[in-house]
Order: sequence, then structure tokens, then C-alpha cells
Amino acid sequence: MSRPSTSKKTHNVVIVGGGFGGLYCAQSLKRAPVNVTLIDRRNFHLFQPLLYQVATGGLSPANISAPLRSILKKQSNARVLMDEVEGFDVQSRAVLTRSSRIPYDTLIVAAGASHHYFGNDSWAKHAPGLKTLEDATEIRRRVLQAFEEAERETDPERIAAWLTFVVVGAGPTGVELAGAVAELAHHTLRGNFRTIDPSQARVFLLEGCDRVLPPFPGDLSAKAEQALSDLGVNVITAAKVTNVTEDEVELLNRETTERIPCRTVLWAAGVQASPLTRSLAEATGAELDRAGRIEVQPDLSLAGHPEILVLGDMACCKSHDGRPLPGVAPVAMQQGCYAADLIRMRRKGRTKGPFRYHNKGSMAVIGRSRAVADLGWIRFGGVMAWLAWLFIHLMYLVEFGNRLLVLMQWAWNYFTKNRSARLITFTQQEKASRSSNSKSPRSGKAHMPSPQRRKTERLSRV
Repeated sequence: MSRPSTSKKTHNVVIVGGGFGGLYCAQSLKRAPVNVTLIDRRNFHLFQPLLYQVATGGLSPANISAPLRSILKKQSNARVLMDEVEGFDVQSRAVLTRSSRIPYDTLIVAAGASHHYFGNDSWAKHAPGLKTLEDATEIRRRVLQAFEEAERETDPERIAAWLTFVVVGAGPTGVELAGAVAELAHHTLRGNFRTIDPSQARVFLLEGCDRVLPPFPGDLSAKAEQALSDLGVNVITAAKVTNVTEDEVELLNRETTERIPCRTVLWAAGVQASPLTRSLAEATGAELDRAGRIEVQPDLSLAGHPEILVLGDMACCKSHDGRPLPGVAPVAMQQGCYAADLIRMRRKGRTKGPFRYHNKGSMAVIGRSRAVADLGWIRFGGVMAWLAWLFIHLMYLVEFGNRLLVLMQWAWNYFTKNRSARLITFTQQEKASRSSNSKSPRSGKAHMPSPQRRKTERLSRV
């Protein structure tokens, strides 16, 4: 087994991923006698817990992200590289990126996770997940575009389909998304349209377990479900999604097959580790668990490779009771700080005990003045939980400017019930697709409505 270096030469720490684990590790090494290289394919750190607010028009992308170079600009021993990691040469101790080889003495891999469709990847085009800013703006586009399409429709069945939203998965992300979409429809968009009534929109929340927020205590799950019901969300538990198409969701609900006609489906049912996890496992011989996470030692290193540490959503790290730790931000933050302490102690020729996660509690927000909180020593819901959620999330935002902007935006949203970031944006590919589907004046050929639609329009004029 190779041993970590304890010599006084410059020690190179390479960190893959600028999320919570990687960034907290880099910042914690500020005064350590090491050189830090942080590699990320994006140039910013993203505060993922608030992505759902971007997806529903409550915040703008810049409110929940900050440039990595700006965050680390005063840390003289750190540099940032915007590049994409393609593999690892563990024998020569180098990270292989798209443009270069970057040598390391200690490697920290914290590349996060992606969506998990449980073997049904074809559903992804119909049911986007929520992990990146691009995901958030795409969901925002789909949700807002649904109301626009409904405004132009004349067929009641098609209007109903456009005004039906299905969220799959009732964990914290799913609950937050469902609540925010319901508030958007029933409050924010009221009076914005002339043909449709947005408050007639239906929001379904599907969960495979027998209650929402399965990791939370049962009493908090019940409070969350009641809060969702008060917002007009239709909660269906013990429901297994069996198919997702462009215009419906098929589910098995207690041995009964049901279909929900809808045009907007949002996926919050599961995540899987970054594809880099498999690449690292193949290079090191490490084992993967069922969720694709890499098995780590108690000190977060890989068996036979103490110089490689894996953090956050990529790591299958066991708690004291033998259960894997959840893929949440506090776990990654604490692992990042632990990894930095481990590196400092190794440089001094000392050892450090195994990683221990200090669970400070779990929270989920359901909507305006609605949330649940489990702090271990106390469990509560309602306005107090919502205020606690606001305060804690503000404190975890990386830069002070972001905290101030988000606080002002939240105050405006609360008092006006408005969401000012309701922008529909398209990629270049989407623009081209829309242009090809619309009528072309040059050719003189206009898009002709279907026979069913022409019949409906004739009936509406009678």
C-alpha cells in the first residue's frame, strides 16, 4: 500500500469539482503549506438547495451562484482551472483533463451527481431533473410555456393537459418543486391571462413510498402532506411510475394502472453518482454500490490509495450505524473540511480518526410560510420552520452580495406574491426547432390546424 508523503517539498492538492465538498476543502486549506488546484467544467459554484426557486421564477441564476475565481481570489495558494476531467492516471498520480495532465500528491474527487431514471433514460427528454442551472432554466421554460400554450388553445382537453403538472418523487426537492409550482399557478399568475384561469391548474406529486418526505419522521411527513394539500397539490403515495411520454404519465398505484394526461413532468425521484465515479473505480479497483457511488474507507480515502479522497454525492460513506450518509449539502461541507484537516495532519506525519458526520437536522420548505424542520432535539413545522429555513439557507450562501440580493428578492416575493424572474428562454437549438415548426412567409405555406382543432374552432364560433 502506498503511503502519503510527509516530506517538506511542495505538496500538490488537486480538487475535482467546485461544489460544496470541493470548495469547502479548498477554502479550509487556505493557510496550509500546499498548492491547491481546483478543476471544474463550470466557472462558478452553485448553491443547489435553491435551484427549485430558479426553476419556478423566484430567483435568478446569479442569485444562487458565484464565480469560483472570485471566491478564491484572496487565497494565494489556490488556482482555478476551467476544464473537463476525462480520466485518472493513478500510477503516475495525474488527473487527465481535456487539455492537459495535472499531477497531484493528494487527489480530492467531488464531482457530484446526476439524475437517475432507474434504467429508463428515455424518460429524460420528457421529465427533466434538477441538478444544474441549465436544468433549472429548462424547467422554468417548460412550466411557463405550458401556461402560454394553454392560453392559445381552444380544445378544453388540451388546455387541461397543458395546465397539469406532475412532479415525480416526494423527497425535499420534489416537495419544494410541487409547492412552488402550485403557488405560481394559484397566486403569482392570477389575473395574468385573459383566456385561461391559471388557478385551475392541477399539480400532482407522485411518491413510491407510503408518505412524502420518507427520510423525515412520520409526524413531519403528515404536516408536509397537509401543507401541500392546502396549496392544492394532489399527493399520490405508493405510486410507481411505469412510463412517461410527451402527453401522459402512467403509474401503478396499489396494483391499479392509472394515466395522468399532462404536458409537463418534473423528475425528482432519484440521483446517481457522476460518470467520473466509474472511471475512478476502474482506475483504482474500488467497489461501487447500487447507486453507483464509490465505496470509501472511514477516512474517505480509497482502499489501497490513501492519497485519493472521495467526497459528497460520489462517496458511499457509512455512518456509525452502518447506513450510507445521505447526499445532502451538509455532508459534503463537513467532508470537505475533514479532508483538509486530514491533509494538514498527514503533512505533519500524524494521523486522524475516521470521518464522523454531525447531523444538525433536516428541513424542507413547502411554500409561503410553510416548512418542516427536524433538528434532532426538536421537530416543528409552519411559520417558525419556514423562518428557520430562510435564515439557514441565507447563511450558507457563499458570498455576502448573494445573501443580500436573495434576502431582498425573498422580501419582495413575500409581500407582493410575485416572482419576478419568470423568463422563458430558449437555446439556439430550441429556437431553430420552433422556427422550423412555424409558418414561413417566404414559402407561403402556413401551418394548418388539425381537423379536430378546426372542428373545435367552428363549434366555438357557433
